[in-house]
Amino acid sequence: MIGIFDSGIGGLTVVRELLRQAPNASFVYLGDTARTPYGNKSKETIERYALEDAAFLISRGVTAIVIACNTASALAIDALRSHYHGFPIFDVIAPAVEDALAVTTGRIGVIGTRSTIGSGIYQKQLIARLASGVAHPLEIKTHACPLFVPLVEEGWLDDAETKRIIKHYLYPLRSQNVDTLILGCTHYPLLKPLIHRFMGRRVRLIDSATSVVQRMLVEIEIEHTGSQVYYLTDVSPHSVEIARQWLGKKIQFEKATLSS
Repeated sequence: MIGIFDSGIGGLTVVRELLRQAPNASFVYLGDTARTPYGNKSKETIERYALEDAAFLISRGVTAIVIACNTASALAIDALRSHYHGFPIFDVIAPAVEDALAVTTGRIGVIGTRSTIGSGIYQKQLIARLASGVAHPLEIKTHACPLFVPLVEEGWLDDAETKRIIKHYLYPLRSQNVDTLILGCTHYPLLKPLIHRFMGRRVRLIDSATSVVQRMLVEIEIEHTGSQVYYLTDVSPHSVEIARQWLGKKIQFEKATLSS
């Protein structure tokens, strides 16, 4: 059984992709909505939260974990793999980087929250893989898009305001002629149609949710018993409604209590 955790509800895009590719996959989802966002916390705090999230999922019997959060993937992956040595742990960054390098002609753009972009994790991983065998020169352009998350959570997926903000954030990347754009936040796939429309069809969009699910389905054995359980650390009507909209069905959330 797979364990999936996020700082809130953005990781439900990973769940949505998993359900698309493996509708009967067994999983436990944990959204730490009581402490969201992780992006404005220190590295030490994010590591502690991520370890608590993982411990909760493991106590529910999961045999692999997906960190469905770019901030936790960037700042807590080493702590998690050290603490749970040998346990299968997937982050959303490495698969997206590999997928981007497989299709780019040399100009990769990355968008994400301020903390993810500020960490430099995508640049580091892209450069590391470039040194290990990518044949062509590579330029990496990044841009933080902090308003995308609240727009998605408000359900403003096709509003005029959202289109203006997308233009404001992404114009520098479009003017620099990036050919591949990594959506470096699990909320961003909900804005994919508008982003694609603005960037142009020649730009390949790399959805980290799709990338990590494809990697996971290849590397581990998936149970298909249809056991699917959802937890939030704070259950609110707003979160329940967002989940219904994103997943296309009503979700029954249980309340999770995490131990320090």
